[in-house]
Amino acid sequence: MINNLRRLVPVLDWGRNYTRGAFSNDLIAALIVTIMLIPQSLAYALLAGLPPEAGIYASIVPIVLYAIFGTSRALAVGPVAVVSLLTATAIGQVAEQGTAGYAVAALTLAFLSGAFLVLMGVMRLGFMANFLSHPVIAGFITASGVLIATSQLRHILGVDAHGHTLPEMIGSILAHLPETNWVTLAIGSLATGFLFWVRKHLKHFLGFLGAGPVLANILTKAGPVAAVVATTVTVWALGLNAQGVQIVGTVPQGLPPFTMPDLSLDLVGELIAPAILISIIGFVESVSVAQTLAAKKRQRIDPDQELIGLGAANLGAAFTGGYPVTGGFARSVVNFDAGAETPAAGAFTAVGLAIAAFALTPLVYFLPKATLAATIIVAVLSLVDFSVLKKTWVYSRADFVAVAATIGLTLGLGVEVGVASGVVTSILLHLYKTSRPHVAEVGLVPGSQHFRNILRHEVETIPSIVTLRVDESLYFVNARFLEDLIQHRVPDGSSVSHVILMFSAVNEVDYSALESLEAINQRLSDMGVGLHLSEVKGPVMDRLKRSHFLDQLNGRVFLSQYEAWITVGAHDNVVETVRNRSKL
Repeated sequence: MINNLRRLVPVLDWGRNYTRGAFSNDLIAALIVTIMLIPQSLAYALLAGLPPEAGIYASIVPIVLYAIFGTSRALAVGPVAVVSLLTATAIGQVAEQGTAGYAVAALTLAFLSGAFLVLMGVMRLGFMANFLSHPVIAGFITASGVLIATSQLRHILGVDAHGHTLPEMIGSILAHLPETNWVTLAIGSLATGFLFWVRKHLKHFLGFLGAGPVLANILTKAGPVAAVVATTVTVWALGLNAQGVQIVGTVPQGLPPFTMPDLSLDLVGELIAPAILISIIGFVESVSVAQTLAAKKRQRIDPDQELIGLGAANLGAAFTGGYPVTGGFARSVVNFDAGAETPAAGAFTAVGLAIAAFALTPLVYFLPKATLAATIIVAVLSLVDFSVLKKTWVYSRADFVAVAATIGLTLGLGVEVGVASGVVTSILLHLYKTSRPHVAEVGLVPGSQHFRNILRHEVETIPSIVTLRVDESLYFVNARFLEDLIQHRVPDGSSVSHVILMFSAVNEVDYSALESLEAINQRLSDMGVGLHLSEVKGPVMDRLKRSHFLDQLNGRVFLSQYEAWITVGAHDNVVETVRNRSKL
């Protein structure tokens, strides 16, 4: 009972052994992450089309709930660029930006995402993350990064451009280019250049000046804060808002309010599909980051419990004025590098953000939106990695097609189509690869009991025996492939007298594949050719025994391939040595 409770509420596990050293490390990590998240949370709320305070609210209670229910020691939960873009796309179709209905739709989207994630966790469906291939996810994130950066150019230029796809955005920006506010452009350009310099060179520069690693790291992460302070003071001091520079304006001062999502059937019906897509994308991104960081410290995460942790975080956002959240790559890496040892670092970060929401929000009244746009651009461009196209082209053309299609569809038709195409492409890619399983004709390695591909190794074969090693489970997608392969290899009038199917790599034989095996057996029986199986795994054998296949089999089932070779080959007088040079 206690162990089950600790599994459902991981804080009861790691909290028992919480030390003073862990407290100190978590506190330092929380300080660094809080400094990073203040401008980032405001910026991502802008990206989602929500008031800036929504980004802060979405970074407080959700972090605390994940710290209680999540299993990763370093994952930092909150608003992220891709989910913010997906949120804007989803709720922009049901409400007008800037209205109360828009904010309520965001709450509803967070609630539906959270409920779906918790439901998946309770049903232990964490394995569903595997349905999205990593190359496809990389392609989607790359395309999303391009879309996000392009969408922020309107704030850098100070123009009223719109669009959901890359062609629409570029067309709109070009059409409004004559309306550029040059003061806004100067602020945005300087902020962007400064933030790029901070990201690439500041830590090295501070080290050159003699600053210690910890201080250099803190100051580097505080770069966006410096940009916020400098541009805010400049706009205030020079009254640049009167010259058309768009500013954040009034941000409510105080802790996150209690809010209620709208669960009317009409709104739920319109948002349920986007909520599911956001949940899946967010979960995949979060688990990928969490697993990577956990592996570095030889820790493990529980994907099913992660679903519950992320679900609780989103439910928390729905009732505290936020919008959908997930584990962010950049903030999690910063949290990890800063020395976070437990999820308590997230809770301390939430306290820091709560203090900022209560005490610092009046100070951002004159904060230019161009600075927030610069923060987003610098953050998301680090996610853009077109090298995945080259890597997949070299390694696997099928993966390349999937990645290229995902990038193209996301840029050309929008993020929702991109997400859907990523899911469909991943599934189709799996079906394509398994529809043509690798089946090798094998022979005996001289002086051993091992069998290898006759095209790659020097092996012994018997002309009257064909041994095929099936390197994939057999199911409805590929069942006919094996049937056609054997018909081609053993045509009518062939001198072959025995066919041995080596099932050492077959983990599953579904009913469609069973029918194909029955058809193969019937055809070979009519030809007077024996069909034999070798090295059949226990679960596969158990299922075959529940059918009539083994009773109708005109050959035998052997424990090992060598036993089948010796027994079936005993009737042949000549053993031919076929020397095939390795093609490796």
